[in-house]
Amino acid sequence: MTSYRYAVNVTPKPGILDPQGRAVEGSLGHLGIEGVSGVRVGRRVELSVDAADPESARSVVERLASELLSNPLIEAYDIELLGETSSTLSAGAGVAGEA
Repeated sequence: MTSYRYAVNVTPKPGILDPQGRAVEGSLGHLGIEGVSGVRVGRRVELSVDAADPESARSVVERLASELLSNPLIEAYDIELLGETSSTLSAGAGVAGEA
């Protein structure tokens, strides 16, 4: 079994009001920042999935993203594979630099 690490990025769909994004954009002038527009504020969820293969892991993440982590009426999501690690590492394996 392999553990796959994913990030799910959820943002408002185009055309959906984003009050947080507008507030951030409105504050940029107070910070002396110019030339930034189209600010959208969302959220990022990182998770690990133990699965036999990448397709099975991605399927689990797709289901979570569409049914739990986002509201499909007003939000879009993007799934990013962060990496994979084998869960067959020995129990005595430690963090680099540990004695």
